[in-house]
Amino acid sequence: MIPETQFVRSADNTAIAYSIQGSGPAIILIEGAMCYRTSGTFDAVADLLKNRFTCITYDRRGRGESNDAPTFEPEREIEDLSALLEVAGGKASLVGLSSGAAIALEAANRLDGIEKLVTYEAPFVVDSEISPLPAGFRASIEKAVREDRRGDALKIFMRRVGVPGFALFIMQFTAMWKRLKTIANTLSYDLQFVENHSGGTPLPPATWPNVTMPALVMAGGGSPAYMINSQKAIAENLANATYKELAGQTHMVKTEPLAAAIRDFLK
Repeated sequence: MIPETQFVRSADNTAIAYSIQGSGPAIILIEGAMCYRTSGTFDAVADLLKNRFTCITYDRRGRGESNDAPTFEPEREIEDLSALLEVAGGKASLVGLSSGAAIALEAANRLDGIEKLVTYEAPFVVDSEISPLPAGFRASIEKAVREDRRGDALKIFMRRVGVPGFALFIMQFTAMWKRLKTIANTLSYDLQFVENHSGGTPLPPATWPNVTMPALVMAGGGSPAYMINSQKAIAENLANATYKELAGQTHMVKTEPLAAAIRDFLK
């Protein structure tokens, strides 16, 4: 069950919905694409961590109970986290999953008060194990949304992330599909944090020069080579990072091993 919803105003006055549970050192958990508190991974993770940590989960802007602004820039997501950091008392660790991990990296690089950083499978492409993100990929999704073809926007994205055609066909007749269509515009937000590191080339040295706090960079041991390689590259790029693989896990990581790894690192 989601704890009581509270709201904080971001720098642009957008209301960001969040929940707090537990007690102890604060952690802010950042979901990936198309996810929020009632439809994601981190509410269940927070339930397993609340005995040791103050867990802050939130709906990223444009999703769930959070509002949105007429236009978007990546800076807005960083400002949202800055507002949540104030809720936490000015200090917290960040935990990010998928594109939420990419956001966590950027936030840790730009905000003061980040004590530790945990990422799981930021979806970068840093080698030739998979085709790079195509030029114009984000633009094609944005165009579909502008033309009120939100279902098409979802299809473009899901084909890229490997959803099989038959499964994608079936999904279109589900309540989940209707829900996802309402937030299809936010796919562009995630892609703006991912696309610069998805061209199939190595990360530039010191991509996140201010991320000097202890960091844990994780991949699933059952994930494809490109995903594992990109997480290793992130860990090598950071000043104070440890790389860890969760045995048998993939991008659809199970709650218990993820929570255990977070707990062991942050304790």
